[in-house]
Amino acid sequence: MAWRAVLVLGVAATISACATTPRDSRASDVDAARYNVQLGMNYLQRGDLEGAREKLERAVQQDPSLPAAHAALGMLYERAGDMRRAGDHLRRATRLAPDDPNQLNNYGGFLCRQGDRKEGIRHFDMAAGNAYYRTPEAALTNAGVCARGIPDPDLAETYLRRALDTNRNYAPALLQLADLSLDTQRFLQARAFLQRYEALTPASAYSLALGYRIEAAAGDARSASEYAVRLRREFPESKEARELNRD
Repeated sequence: MAWRAVLVLGVAATISACATTPRDSRASDVDAARYNVQLGMNYLQRGDLEGAREKLERAVQQDPSLPAAHAALGMLYERAGDMRRAGDHLRRATRLAPDDPNQLNNYGGFLCRQGDRKEGIRHFDMAAGNAYYRTPEAALTNAGVCARGIPDPDLAETYLRRALDTNRNYAPALLQLADLSLDTQRFLQARAFLQRYEALTPASAYSLALGYRIEAAAGDARSASEYAVRLRREFPESKEARELNRD
């Protein structure tokens, strides 16, 4: 399952070019660090890892206490395959902002991807339990995905249903519950969750492939064929379409 870590970055502030006092110099460094975080994230989104590394390492040098700089640098190092440095910076971000649910969610995702699932779930729990977190359903869904990897399907379902209790229209939780229900051979339930998902968001290659698998497992050849046709037509270059074509 793909993880989508949440990273909230501050709005870039204007960098003062005429700071003269120590206090002004410090403020200028903070502003410059935030600006470089945004530049670094832009490079990272474009796939320019070297450009991103230069900006984000500079941001950390300018303001070592900025959680967003460490979080972004952690994301970069993970993308580059340097898990030791990634973990160091993501952990540093949570220590600098222990009450920031976004940083807890980020680090929880990293821990789960590295196989430390129980600790990852603990961080998701802390994020979801923060009264100021605007999207606790995201952390609860991440905990459910993480629990599936243990594997603990009962725990996973508990978290995913908690996510829907928080936001009944949270599409990622619906998709995960459809997939989990298929894995546990509850085909009608899987279909119902997927239908709720489809009513909320456009289809993806993954959701169409899941629909195909659900209907095939339920013995509805006609509906399975309809999903297959859509998958090949709408996402012909996707790995899901290639896998279907090999069957």
